[in-house]
Amino acid sequence: MQNLQSLMETLSGWVWGPYMLVLIVGTGVFLTFRLLFWQFRMLPLAFKQVFGKHPDHAGDISQFASLMTALSATIGTGNIAGVATACVLGGPGAVFWMWMTALFGMATKYGEGVLAVKYRIKNEKGEMSGGPMYYIERGLKWKWLALIFALFGTLASFGIGSSVQSNTVALAVQNSLGIETWMTGIIITAFSALVILGGIKSISRAASLIVPIMAIGYVAGGLIIIFNNLELVVPALKIIFTYAFTGEAAVGGAIGAAIRYGVARGVFSNEAGMGSAPIAAAAAKTDHPARQGLVSMTGTFIDTIIVCSITGIVLVMGYIMAGNSFGGQTGAVLTIGVFDKLLPGIGGWVVTFGIIFFAYSTILGWSYYGEKCTSYLLGEKFVLPYRIIYIASVFIGCIATLDLVWLFADTFNGLMAVPNLIALLLLSGVIAKESKDFIAKRKSGELY
Repeated sequence: MQNLQSLMETLSGWVWGPYMLVLIVGTGVFLTFRLLFWQFRMLPLAFKQVFGKHPDHAGDISQFASLMTALSATIGTGNIAGVATACVLGGPGAVFWMWMTALFGMATKYGEGVLAVKYRIKNEKGEMSGGPMYYIERGLKWKWLALIFALFGTLASFGIGSSVQSNTVALAVQNSLGIETWMTGIIITAFSALVILGGIKSISRAASLIVPIMAIGYVAGGLIIIFNNLELVVPALKIIFTYAFTGEAAVGGAIGAAIRYGVARGVFSNEAGMGSAPIAAAAAKTDHPARQGLVSMTGTFIDTIIVCSITGIVLVMGYIMAGNSFGGQTGAVLTIGVFDKLLPGIGGWVVTFGIIFFAYSTILGWSYYGEKCTSYLLGEKFVLPYRIIYIASVFIGCIATLDLVWLFADTFNGLMAVPNLIALLLLSGVIAKESKDFIAKRKSGELY
C-alpha cells in the first residue's frame, strides 16, 4: 500500500506539474487571441443570457439551470480551502495569478460550451448527451481518445465528485458540531440519493436552488467583513499585486511559488479546461452553440473572480492584521479562523456551512458528469447501476480515510484535461467559425 501511495504521489505530481499548468493556461491564452479577446468583449451579453428570458429551444434544461449545474460542481471546497492553501504556499500574490488564470480560463470555458452544443446528440431516452467525449469523437474522429476521456471522467467522479466531498462534509460537521461521521454519512447519502436518482432535471432543480443561496450567503459574509474593514482593502490589494511579482512571503521567496500555486488552485477551483462543465452545457436549451458558450464562460467569472476573490481578499486582510503572517495554519482551518476573527460570532459558521453546501452541490454536479461518461463507455443500461454505486461511495467517503483516494482523485481529474485540451486546440477553428456565425446572425436579425 505504501508503494502504491508513493507511485500515485509521483504520478499526481507529474500530472499537475508545470507542463500541465502551462498547457491549461496556454490553451486559454491561445483561444483568447484566436477569438480576439471574445470573453471580455462579450461578457455583458453573456450575463444577459444567463438571467434573461429566452424562447424554448432543443435541450433538457434551461441555460440558467445548466450553468447552476456546472457551478454546483465547480464552486466547492477549492473556493475555501484551495484559496487558503494557495495563499500559504505561494504567498498573497497567488491570488493575482488565480485571477489571471480565470480571465484566460473564460475563453477555455467558452470554447468548451460551444463544442458541447455543436456536437451533442440525443440519446435513446430522448435526452441530450454531450461533452468532450462527443466532440472528440465527432469533431476529431478519434473514438479512442474519447473513450480515454470517458474512462478518466468516470473514475474521477468517484473521488473528486463523491467520496472526497462527503469526507470533507463529515469532518467539518464532526469538528463543528461533534456529530459522528457515520451519522452525517447517512444523512448526506439520503439527500444525495433523493436528487441523483431523478437524473439531470432533478439535479438541475436542486442546483438552481442551492447554488445561488450558498454563493450569495458566502459572498455576503465576505463583503460584510470587507466593508467593516475598509481601511484594510487597499493595503490588501497592494500586497496581492506586489507579492505577485516580487515573490515576497512566498515559499522560498520565489515568484515561481506564487505563480505555481495561484495557477494550480485557480484551475482546480473553476475547472476551466478539465472537460467537466461542457457535459452539463450540452443539456441546455439553446438555439446556437455560441450562446451556450457565453453562458458557460460566466461560470469561471463567478467561481474565481467573485467567490475566490472574496476568500482571497479576506485572507490577506487577516494576514495584515496578524502582522503579515498566516499563523502556521492552512486550508479550511485558516479560512474559518480568519472569518471568525474578522466577523466574530458568525464568520466561522459562514465558512463551515459554506463548506457543507459547496461540497454537497459538488456531489450532485459530478454525479451527472460521471453518469454521462459511464453511459458513453458502457451504454444507457449502466446508468442506474452507476448512480447506485456513486451514492454508496458518498457514504463510504464519510467513514473512510481517504489519503490515497485524494491522490487518485487529483490524478484522474488532471488526466481528464489532456484529451479535452487537445480537442479544444485542434477544434479552435470550429469555435471561431461558430462565434462569427453567431455575430452575423444576430446582426441580420435571424437570432435575438
